[in-house]
Amino acid sequence: MTLSLADRQIAALMRQIATQDMIEIIHPFAEWRTFGALTYIAECYGFRYAGVRLVGKQKMAHIQLVRDTDPAAQQRAAVCRAAFPDPGPGRPAPGMHLGSLTPVPEAQADVDLVTTLIRYDAAGAAADRRQLLAMAWAGPALFLLLAVVTGKYAVLLPLAVLTPAFLLGALRINTVRRAKLAERLVAAGCTPVRDEAGRERFMRPVRHAA
Repeated sequence: MTLSLADRQIAALMRQIATQDMIEIIHPFAEWRTFGALTYIAECYGFRYAGVRLVGKQKMAHIQLVRDTDPAAQQRAAVCRAAFPDPGPGRPAPGMHLGSLTPVPEAQADVDLVTTLIRYDAAGAAADRRQLLAMAWAGPALFLLLAVVTGKYAVLLPLAVLTPAFLLGALRINTVRRAKLAERLVAAGCTPVRDEAGRERFMRPVRHAA
């Protein structure tokens, strides 16, 4: 039997859930809503969303989850395992239409919320403000120095001007995008907090039930 992409993604997730206390969801070119749906499923089985890593030049998203030791989370997981003991081809996964990662109406709001949370964290990981500002000013200085050394002013002077404009523009776009996502999280009842690294994150008011 040929497995659908959703079936393969769910199977890969369930293998991690069965054997690990810390898992990562990695699917190249996956949409954010796919990550949100898979995170929802993992949380139904007793995990909690922990953050996003962007890896490599392509900034591939790695969604990190850890096993939640909170008694309420473990009780939720026990209920979920009883109702959905073996998600897979021809068998439903919690909160999803059969054979897909499309949420059922009752789970849609929770999936949307965790998807927004993932997107917010990913946007923060993609644009380190201090790093971009440093690059925006160090880049022109380097191009000006090279222009003096090589005499190629026609090529290097435009780069000295365009580099900070591009980087500062990217930073501005990212800041606006994160602000919009933050508004949606606050409207959903999430609370802004600072993690141990000083990054602004959001805490959801309650975790969804299976």
